[in-house]
Amino acid sequence: MRGVEYRGLTRIEGPVVITERSRDVGFNEVVAVYDRDEGRRLGRVVDMSEDWTAIQIFGSNTGLSAADSRVEFLGKPMQLRVGPGLLGRIFNGLGEPIDGYGNIFSSTCLDVNGLPINPYARTYPRDFIQTGISSIDGMNTLIRGQKLPIFSGNGLPHNRLAAQIVRQAKILNLGGGGAPEPFVVVFCAMGVKYDVARFFLDDFERTGVLANVAVFLSLADAPSLERLVAPKCALTAAEYLAYDRNMHVLVVMTDMTNYCEALREVSSIRGEVPSRKGYPGYLYSDLASLYERAGKISGSSGSITQIPILTMPNDDISHPIPDLSGYITEGQIVLDRELTQRGVYPPVAGLPSLSRLMKDGIGPGMTREDHKDVSSQLFAAYSKVKQVRNLSSIIGEEELSDADKRYLQFGERLEQDFLTQGEFEDRSIDQTLDLGWKVLASLPREDLLRIKKEYIEKYMNPFTAGAVLSPASEDWGSGGL
Repeated sequence: MRGVEYRGLTRIEGPVVITERSRDVGFNEVVAVYDRDEGRRLGRVVDMSEDWTAIQIFGSNTGLSAADSRVEFLGKPMQLRVGPGLLGRIFNGLGEPIDGYGNIFSSTCLDVNGLPINPYARTYPRDFIQTGISSIDGMNTLIRGQKLPIFSGNGLPHNRLAAQIVRQAKILNLGGGGAPEPFVVVFCAMGVKYDVARFFLDDFERTGVLANVAVFLSLADAPSLERLVAPKCALTAAEYLAYDRNMHVLVVMTDMTNYCEALREVSSIRGEVPSRKGYPGYLYSDLASLYERAGKISGSSGSITQIPILTMPNDDISHPIPDLSGYITEGQIVLDRELTQRGVYPPVAGLPSLSRLMKDGIGPGMTREDHKDVSSQLFAAYSKVKQVRNLSSIIGEEELSDADKRYLQFGERLEQDFLTQGEFEDRSIDQTLDLGWKVLASLPREDLLRIKKEYIEKYMNPFTAGAVLSPASEDWGSGGL
């Protein structure tokens, strides 16, 4: 059924068109704009007053005529058609299929803006996710239902890292003794180049996970307004899979910086007063409306775990985008350019990286009893390494004490043996913790102040005695170490 239609536009300002105020029009309502030559274009209501309504057009305004255009208010918000055939499909940023297989056969349509989750209904995230990456599993553990962004920079291997997490992430169910539970993946690309999108699609296809992935692509040549809708469509699909189909969903969104740039561009077109670095004052709440759609809900066995990727302009972690993202999310994985230049992959920076939910997802029955102590000691020792390296750059390495030189050697071993691993190397949590013990064995025992004595006796003695196996891992060393 068609909505009310009006003829003529008051004015056209880039992708925003202004028409006279009409009755029963709602914010974010979908609008169809018709032109005599260009056909039908979709848009949404973004602002209203008593006399006019502002509409954002999803696409170019080329060919629009203020006199000859017609506006139809469809009386509903933007919706995404969802159903069992969602996985294995590729959509554009507006949720329209672009893989040539036609529409999804389903009558279920969901509002892309989502529904706020009652805080009382949220379940606290506690389930350990094994990514197979030691720098994450050992020191910055990912928890099911968490939102843990990757802070990167131009030229750093964040796409390779995200693809590796998608391939290897699994829930182990160590306490229940069940088989590992796999994830389905919702991948959303905003403003990325074609080669980046092709990299992910090829990787999904090559590794056989494409059938369990729903892809939403808004490439660099797509209208900037489409970038603002793409993550909402992707998260709507994730909510359907998680809460209606009871699946574990991993949402990867790249690049959030492009999303924020599109938000700044649209804000400027609308004449809004800019805030820090020209971004709109509502950047925080807008990002929160996306990030807070992750989590677990009581009564549903499904979950949504988010890994947003953002490239920090000029590697500046205090830039508004990473700064505000860090406030909203539960930690961050920071990639370090210096580690990349030294050939370390993945180049996860030890000290700036953080997982705020890690403490509740590790330990006996979840990972291993010594996990917390090993992680804490690795952080403390690596912090000492940074101090010694700064001192060495001033006075020279030959002037350092023997203890300081020992920490320099520890830092090299940590980066080369623990942090560095192959792109297709999937380490178990036992292998990761055993590697941590092997690296810590190069330090004097009196320096291991953050580890319980019984753990040192149980887990470190095999390494100091030259043994190959640890008490918890019969096949240690099989992961390409």
